[in-house]
Amino acid sequence: MSEKPKESEESDEPAAPDLLEQVTTVLKQNDRGNYTVPSENLYPHQWLWDSCFIAIGLRWLDVDRAQAELTSLLRGQWSNGMLPNMIFSDAPQYRRDRGVWRSWLNANSPDGVATSGITQPPMLAEAVWQVGQRLNAAERKAWYKQMLPSLVAYHTWLYTDRDPHQEGLVLQLHPWETGLDNTPPWMAELHEHVMPVWVRAIRATHTDGIVNLFRRDLHYSPPGQRFSTLEVLSLYDAQRRLRRKAYDTDKILRHGLFSIQDLTYNCIFIRANTHLQEIAKAVRHELPAELLASIQKSEQALEKLWDEYAKTYWSRDFVTHRLLKVPSVATLLPLYAGTISKERAAVLVRLLEDDKKFGPAYPVPSVPLDSPNFDPDRYWQGPSWMNINWLIIDGLKRYGYHDHAAALTETSLEMVRRNGVAEYFDPVTGEPLGAHNFSWTAALVVDMLHQKQ
Repeated sequence: MSEKPKESEESDEPAAPDLLEQVTTVLKQNDRGNYTVPSENLYPHQWLWDSCFIAIGLRWLDVDRAQAELTSLLRGQWSNGMLPNMIFSDAPQYRRDRGVWRSWLNANSPDGVATSGITQPPMLAEAVWQVGQRLNAAERKAWYKQMLPSLVAYHTWLYTDRDPHQEGLVLQLHPWETGLDNTPPWMAELHEHVMPVWVRAIRATHTDGIVNLFRRDLHYSPPGQRFSTLEVLSLYDAQRRLRRKAYDTDKILRHGLFSIQDLTYNCIFIRANTHLQEIAKAVRHELPAELLASIQKSEQALEKLWDEYAKTYWSRDFVTHRLLKVPSVATLLPLYAGTISKERAAVLVRLLEDDKKFGPAYPVPSVPLDSPNFDPDRYWQGPSWMNINWLIIDGLKRYGYHDHAAALTETSLEMVRRNGVAEYFDPVTGEPLGAHNFSWTAALVVDMLHQKQ
């Protein structure tokens, strides 16, 4: 870790704002009334798990605004319970974005609101519960009662639609559903099995540079910090296949390109189920017996993803049950799920302590440093992200690793304090990467600062 720059004794420069003031300003700049965009220009819509993390920070600044952030997500909920990963701005300049997805092809999509046709990690129960902790008893009960029906509908949909074999593990149909969009386990499957012929032709003719001219994300970040063009084209091709099936999971699974029981997603879902039960108990609501049975099965099913030889957890192919043995930060997320044994938690913590794996100067890298896929600059293939750090910190606390949690909190805050409110960071140098003034980075700094007090 590099030394802090020495401050001169006298300076005509204005004093830099303190960290809390800095991140609060970012959240205000990205506020769009009833929701917060992740970052201006590059991300102009509302994203599901972004808004959940944002609300967790906003609850310390304005609890009413935090509630509005979450209720705004419900306007996009489908009649079958699905919560989409994106709710599109209705501004005229984003007509093309809405047309790419055409959510209206599915009869379950909401009237008058354009959304995507896929979901994202189910962080809503966590966010609802966290916001509730900032309310008095009467307000909390009213808040939980308000949000509970939508939460029950969403969790029920995940089991009925995404766990067709009733295994306790839900499947994902596209890497974008995982939140870790280009994470190596999914990209390995893409390159080996899924990349369409026309994309392979572009690769063979080296014409992908032409496509870069039309990529909006490269207007705001260098190519080395984003998806490769071949991956972008392949993932949009996969999205169009989902659209042709009108986002009907039964139809998609007959000829699906992806069907993976993602480790990160299922860990978050298991923890969300715990919060769902806590919320229901707080308002004396009895959850459906079938849902409770599925929840109990999930807590046990996570062990199906354990590899005794490698002493780690992996994602799994839904059809073949083949473990996808490609390293990523997902292996640490069972700490957040909170259902694994103390012995296995200790194994994961040792990975976090290892400075050649998940313990560089600015942890936690999204891919371990000793992996051949590690790239310190590229999106979910190496950089450190504040939301993953937040999830791991939460898990460390609940397993009793309070010193580890405190240390990771301090390095996370220092990463932002030194380098700005970036989307993600080089885990070795702390260099800011991706979009600037990123909302969940700002919001989770707010939460970490208040949790320290």
